[in-house]
Amino acid sequence: MRKAPTILHLDMDAFYASAEQASKPSLRGKAVVVGGLGPRGVVATASYEARVFGVHSAMPMGQARRLAPNAAYLVPRFGLYKAISEQVMGLLRELSPLVEPLSLDEAFVDLEAGGTAWDEASARLAGAKLRADIRAVTGLTGSVGLAASKMLAKIGSEQAKPDGLVVIEPGTERALLGPMSVRILPGVGPATGDHLRRAGIHTVDEIVEAGEDELVRLLGKAHGHGLYAMALAYDERPVVAERETKSVSVEDTYDVDIHDRVRVSLEVQRLADRCVRRLRGAGLSGRTIVLKVRRYDFSTLTRSETLRGPTDDPAVVREAALRLLEGVDSTGGVRLLGVGVSGLADFTQEDLFAQAAGERVESAAEEEADEVADEVAVPEVTAVAERRWVAGHDVRHAEYGHGWVQGSGLGRVTVRFETPDSEPGRVRTFLVEDPALEPAEPLPLTEEVPGAQASASSVPASLPKSRSGNGGGAATSRP
Repeated sequence: MRKAPTILHLDMDAFYASAEQASKPSLRGKAVVVGGLGPRGVVATASYEARVFGVHSAMPMGQARRLAPNAAYLVPRFGLYKAISEQVMGLLRELSPLVEPLSLDEAFVDLEAGGTAWDEASARLAGAKLRADIRAVTGLTGSVGLAASKMLAKIGSEQAKPDGLVVIEPGTERALLGPMSVRILPGVGPATGDHLRRAGIHTVDEIVEAGEDELVRLLGKAHGHGLYAMALAYDERPVVAERETKSVSVEDTYDVDIHDRVRVSLEVQRLADRCVRRLRGAGLSGRTIVLKVRRYDFSTLTRSETLRGPTDDPAVVREAALRLLEGVDSTGGVRLLGVGVSGLADFTQEDLFAQAAGERVESAAEEEADEVADEVAVPEVTAVAERRWVAGHDVRHAEYGHGWVQGSGLGRVTVRFETPDSEPGRVRTFLVEDPALEPAEPLPLTEEVPGAQASASSVPASLPKSRSGNGGGAATSRP
C-alpha cells in the first residue's frame, strides 16, 4: 500500500534577506546580501534579486561584492530572525506534535501524527493553509514540499521555491528522482559525489543501474545499502520531534590574525564565558571542554579535556580552556578561536569548583576577582559598542525616529529613516558621537489587525500576532 504524502517540509524563502527586505521598504525588490562584512566574512543569505548575479550562501563576501557591487550588504540581526522563527515553529506545532526543526527557517512536520492530514487532498489543504498563516503572521513567504518521506518532501520544497507548494504524488517518486544528480540524495556530499562521478555515476538512475553490490563495493556496506535504498525512493527516517543536543560551542573569526599570546588567552576566556552562558541557558552542563584554534595557515587544531563530572561553572571551563591553549603553538597568528562543551547532562557536580584552582575557596576568590574585573571593563566596552554603527542594524534618532544604518566611516554614520509599514525613507548623515542617535531594537514586521488568524495566538509576545501581508501576490501552488 502506497503511503500518503503527509510528510511536510517547510523552507522559508531567502529567510534572512527576506526579513531585511520586509523590515526596510527601500530594499524591497532589490539585491540584498546578509553576512559577515569583514575581509573574511561569508554570505549567510542572498535575496533572489542578488542570486541573479551569482551570489549564494557560503560564498566569500569579497567575491559577492565583485559579482553584485550595487547590492545592499547587511550584518545579520539574529534576534529578529529567531523571533520570527519562533512564530513559524509555533504554527508548525499546531499542525502536529512531531515537528523536527533543522534550522531557524527549515523544518519537517508529520501531518498524519497530528491528525491534520491523511491523504493527498488533506495534505495539500494543510500545506496551503500553513503558507497563508505564515504570510499573515510574519509577512514573509515559505515554500512547502509534501511527500511520503522526508527526502522527497525536501526535494519538493526545493522545486516549490520561491513561494510555492509542491506535492510529490505516490507512484511518481522514481520517475522524479531518476534524472536528478546523485547530490540530491541525503548523505551524498562533495567527497561521495566525486567518488561516484569517478566511477561514472552521475544521476540517481545510474545508481540504480549500477546495482546495490557495486554501491557497497564503492562506498562500504552501510553507506552503499543506504544510498541504494534512497535511490529507489525508500526513506524510512521518521520525523523526530526532539533532537538531542550533543555539544554547545561558540567561536569567533578575526578580521586580522591575533599574534599577541595575552590577547589570545583573553579571547579564549571570553569565549568560555559565552559558551557557559549558552550552556546554562539550555539548562545543561558538560564534562568535556573543547578548544578549537585555526592558525594563520588555515590549519585547525582541536584539543579536549574531560573532567571528573559535568559542570556549568565558568571558572572551571575557563581554566580548562586555558590549560588546553598551553599545548597549542600560536606562532604566526590565530584567525579563529572556539570553545565548546560536550558530554552534556542536565545536572552539575558542584565539587568541580576545585578543578579550576585546586581548592573551593581559591576558586571562589578567583571567580569574584574575575567578576570585579568584568565590572571595571564593562562600561568601556559597552560605550565602544554603542557607538559602533553596524550596517543594517536599527537606530533611533530623537528627532527623526526609527531607522537603520546604511553605512559608517570617517566619523560619520548614514541612516535611512523608515519602518516596515512606511514608504521608503529619507537618508541623513550624522556624527558617530551624535547624542541624539542611539541603537534600537528591531521593529516587528507585522501589525495587529482585527480578524487575525486564530493560530497566531501561539506566537511569542515579542512580536505582534498578525497583519495583512507585506505586499506580494497570491501564493502560487504547483501540482
